[in-house]
Amino acid sequence: MPRPGLRSCWGSRVLPLLLAYVCYLLLGATVFQLLEKQAEAQSRDQFQFEKLRFLENYTCLDQRALEQFVQVILEAWVKGVNPKGNSTNPSNWDFGSSFFFAGTVVTTIGYGNLAPSTEAGQVFCVFYALVGIPLNVIFLNHLGTGLRGHLTTPERWEDQPRRSQLLQILGLALFLMLGTLVILVFPTMVFSHVEGWSFSEGFYFAFITLSTIGFGDYVVGTDPSKHYISVYRSLAAIWIILGLAWLALVLPLGPLLLHRCSQLWLLSRGLGLKEEGVAETNGLSRPQKIPISA
Repeated sequence: MPRPGLRSCWGSRVLPLLLAYVCYLLLGATVFQLLEKQAEAQSRDQFQFEKLRFLENYTCLDQRALEQFVQVILEAWVKGVNPKGNSTNPSNWDFGSSFFFAGTVVTTIGYGNLAPSTEAGQVFCVFYALVGIPLNVIFLNHLGTGLRGHLTTPERWEDQPRRSQLLQILGLALFLMLGTLVILVFPTMVFSHVEGWSFSEGFYFAFITLSTIGFGDYVVGTDPSKHYISVYRSLAAIWIILGLAWLALVLPLGPLLLHRCSQLWLLSRGLGLKEEGVAETNGLSRPQKIPISA
């Protein structure tokens, strides 16, 4: 029989959290369906219309031949070959692109637009990920811990003077704002300019990448009509590593900053009420002694 303590823990904590989790998934599924289903239907109808028009213009082809050609295009896309352009397109496995792919493996982003197709490459990818993913987690944790150690003082927060507390809060807020600009806003502007995306598309790519979701609908350096510098994708991989390290630092510092702001506000309010009480006490006249007659 399960112990009463375990049963009460399940009923009071795990079950409500499970219900909230399932409800959140159901909410997301409903919203995504409302937003995306109609657009998908329009794209599907447009694709079928284009295929029919293609067959009408090229009567030497039949439906079966066209479907086989579409299948060839899909297989090429799965193997990382962009159907646009020609055979002079830059390789997906030059050193810069390979470095970018290695970064997406150890960070568990996995865009899905590129994967090893040889048996040797697939086997190596498995063992490379088994070692690289824990190494990446350890590196990011140590980097975040080290940076937090430099940003926080060893003294207790309550023992510091009010001026030091305020300066530390302002310093943390400024650090978080500048880091957000450097890690999220500025790279988004660069990616949008180089790839020809809108700012919202670039920001979407940056967030989906640094959150390690990695849908693969937007990937840098894959447009065959553009001429990228040789280190472009390598720089993107370095940005991913730095961005993940930044998130490992920000996630604990954000709640800490809010907590200290609330502490400082409560302390200032408490001192204000205390000073007000002292002033009222000082303003009161002493009670007169009333003689008691015998």
